[in-house]
Amino acid sequence: MGRKKQLAILGSTGSIGTQALEVISEHPDLFEVYVLTAGHNVKLLIEQARKYTPEAVVIADTSLYAELQEALSDLPIKVYAGSDAIAQIVEAAPIDMVLTAMMGYAGLYPTIRAIKAGKAIALANKETLVVAGELITRLAVENKVPIIPVDSEHSAIFQCLAGENNSPVEKVILTASGGPFRTMSKEELKNVTKNEALKHPNWKMGAKITIDSASMMNKGFEVIEAKWLFGVTPEQIEVVVHPQSIVHSMVQFSDGAIKAQLGLPNMKLPIQYAFAFPHRLPSNDPKPELPHYATLTFEQPDTEKFPLLGFAFEAMRQGGNMPCILNAANEIVVDAFLHDRIAFTDMPRVIARTMEQATFIATPTYDDYVATDTEARRITKDLLV
Repeated sequence: MGRKKQLAILGSTGSIGTQALEVISEHPDLFEVYVLTAGHNVKLLIEQARKYTPEAVVIADTSLYAELQEALSDLPIKVYAGSDAIAQIVEAAPIDMVLTAMMGYAGLYPTIRAIKAGKAIALANKETLVVAGELITRLAVENKVPIIPVDSEHSAIFQCLAGENNSPVEKVILTASGGPFRTMSKEELKNVTKNEALKHPNWKMGAKITIDSASMMNKGFEVIEAKWLFGVTPEQIEVVVHPQSIVHSMVQFSDGAIKAQLGLPNMKLPIQYAFAFPHRLPSNDPKPELPHYATLTFEQPDTEKFPLLGFAFEAMRQGGNMPCILNAANEIVVDAFLHDRIAFTDMPRVIARTMEQATFIATPTYDDYVATDTEARRITKDLLV
């Protein structure tokens, strides 16, 4: 693979970022950290910077700049702060690939800047394609930049398509664990707590994505992502609930053949695959032993119990800025749920009303997305009062 690949890790203190650094530690002959960025977790960012000695670190929260600078003053590491600094640093010439693992809408602008600078993208930030899929895919084509998915489901589809030489795809099949509330009744869901929602049966993830998994909004976002990543129509995307989380997703071809990618619920595999693509690297992590999984089951998702999945399909069909509205409203209601300001079953009601009230734009520009995000958040917050 030649010289060490220089990596920028956006969101290095989150679940994806910390696992990405583990991958880099296991393959120090192949990968090197050039930039680390974080939102607020300055303590962990300092630890990471001292261990990996990147060229630069950026903390989004400017109030933490002095603490970060002081802690790293004995090392030759450039220290920056603020969201603009994150967007600028991804353009640095030595960077080969940018892992976008920042949470939420904040990941969009740095990803745009990285693409325009010609950097390969390892995409772990769902919201980038959910909010502005048309813009991002167009920029990637114009700048000849590969976007390699890191989400386990999209990585699985990407792996299933490798070597197929444009074989006609009938549909992509995204698997969902069903989350912690899969077997609950609609009535029981009214009383679930945030602590219950944060106990995912299979995956260890950050709080926001874990709540999205419990509501199936996460799967809805993945549906919208799949449209842009793989050039399929809404009718070519299917979701099946697979509680064992061993089959990460599948592709059905026009001849009826279905290819599936299997693995343990561990994000290091898709991260490593994205970093090394088109190569596969050895891993010392546990591997699935099929006799332990005598039964793999699949079932239809219940969109009456979990309406947000249906909202995502509807937003995708409407197109324009509607997915951006959906995402902004969801970020606000999830935060409200995590702060005990809204019930789990009230989240869809508030999101639906935001989708009705926000201004629809059929062919949005980047500035339109920014304005839409602001407007949708304001509407949602007003609905929560």
